[in-house]
This record gives sequence, C-alpha cells and structure tokens, in this order.
Amino acid sequence: MRKEQFQTLLQFFKALADESRLKIVGILANQECSVEELAVLLQLKEPTVSHHLSKLKELNLVTMRPEGNSRFYQLDSEALQNISKEIFTPEKIASLIGDVDTEAWESKVLSNYLEHDHNYTEEVQRLKEIPASRKKRLVILKWLASKFEQGVQYPERAVNETLKRYHPDYATLRRELIGYQLMQRENGVYWRYNTDVKPVSNTVL
Repeated sequence: MRKEQFQTLLQFFKALADESRLKIVGILANQECSVEELAVLLQLKEPTVSHHLSKLKELNLVTMRPEGNSRFYQLDSEALQNISKEIFTPEKIASLIGDVDTEAWESKVLSNYLEHDHNYTEEVQRLKEIPASRKKRLVILKWLASKFEQGVQYPERAVNETLKRYHPDYATLRRELIGYQLMQRENGVYWRYNTDVKPVSNTVL
C-alpha cells in the first residue's frame, strides 16, 4: 500500500471513529440536510455539526450545494465507492503489514520448542515436546514438513525415520502432518502437500 493510500485509510478511520460523525454519514446517505437540520436531528450545536462536516469533507465524503443563504450537504456515494475499490480490498489491507516481520512469532515458537541434539555430529535440532496449542503445533509441523522435499514420494518407514530424528513420538507427528494437510498419504506412500507439484519420484531412506 502506497504511503498516500495508508494516510487516506488512517484519516478515514479517524474521521469515522466518532458516533456523531457516523450518524451524520447515515443521515446524509438518505437525505440532503443543512447544518441546522443536522443539529436538530442529532441534538448538537451548529458549530459542532460544522466541525464534524469539515472532517468528512477532508475525505471528500460529503458534497455541499449552496441554495440562497443555506448550504445543503449530502453523502458522496461515488467517493465512498472509490475509497472502497482503491483501499478496502483484501490485498490492500494485507499490505498494511509490509514493514512487519510476519515470521517473528513463528521464530519465537521454534526457539521455545527446539533444542540442539548433541548426539549428532551435525547441527540437529530436537523437539522438546509437541505443543498443546493448535497454532503453535502448526508452526512445528510446518517446520517438520520442510524436512521433506517437494515432489518426492516417501515410504512410511522413511517418514518415521526422519521424524524420529526430531521427536520419539513419530507416529503422532506423522498423523498430525496428514491431519493438518501438510503431507498426503496413499497406499503407504507419503509426499509433502503441494497443490502445484505432483509426486514424481520415489526415495527410500
């Protein structure tokens, strides 16, 4: 999300983070009103209504039409739709965390549940325990799934041997990998789940 879009989104939420302004938007979505009318409908003073309208005008959410000595306001539905199309999309909202380390939490879970196994000469991390929390368990299972290559078929014995390196309860981990759809199984053969890659070869460890 571009900086100006981020600022528009921030201003939008600030502008509508007020009960009176929300009510004004609701009224103006149904009818055209003057400041005097809005003041009566909301039981507010006219200067207060004018202040709220100025906040909404900053986002071009309301339009003003002069008529004699009066000014009439109405919600600009087209501007509201444009904001929705340009900013309020799943992709744009997701981009709000562009400068956030989304893997920080997973890294913390791994550091809490993994320890170095000194029985191996190479760098091998062992799982201290299988997390009770489903969300933390998923982090561990994703880490375990990464130990298997994409597109390669593994017999159950090979899967067991690989998982056994990280925790003695390999049977539970194997079932959980299937249950969480991180691996697939058919006729005693396992492969890492990937909708884009089909198993193409066999590996026996």
